[in-house]
Amino acid sequence: MKKINIAVLVSGGGTNLQALINAQKSGIITSGEIKLVVSNNPNAYALKRAEDAGIKTAVCSKKELGLKFEDELISVLEDNNIDIIVLAGFMCILSEKFTSYFANRIINVHPSLIPSFCGKGFYGLHVHEAALEYGVKVTGATVHFVNEIPDGGKIIMQKAVEILEDDTPETLQKRVMENAEWIILPLSVEKVCKELKGE
Repeated sequence: MKKINIAVLVSGGGTNLQALINAQKSGIITSGEIKLVVSNNPNAYALKRAEDAGIKTAVCSKKELGLKFEDELISVLEDNNIDIIVLAGFMCILSEKFTSYFANRIINVHPSLIPSFCGKGFYGLHVHEAALEYGVKVTGATVHFVNEIPDGGKIIMQKAVEILEDDTPETLQKRVMENAEWIILPLSVEKVCKELKGE
């Protein structure tokens, strides 16, 4: 049975991408295969991670392409016969035109338990700062489908992480990544690929 073709969209270091590459190697992801890594940032370390793993890469710079950015992104994805898209620290908000073109085929990982600390402005360390400021005792990560509302799509998987007394945004970010994001993102990718295959 043919594998589902996966593209991972990245902007930075690519730690979630690495978790996906590792999951593919260890047999957690078997229904799909990462065929392409696309970055909006030509200097993203994630591109090196992809190259080291023998995965094809592409760069679509929003800065350079401007209004043509999403059209270019769609054509790169289409040229590579991509079935599903994983946003792994991708720092561009995608328009409804793009999200509806790939409806139910884009997934994202967010570093909180949606609907807490999500939506516009909540990304990276901001999410963990907000969680600590609010004083919640439990946070975590959510993998969800992407639609035109930031962090508004249907939830696929969530995993909780306890907040410790002496947590800083940085320590919390690291623990949420290691104990939640890197676990549920590969599992969610496998689940969605399996469903797409009709298994």
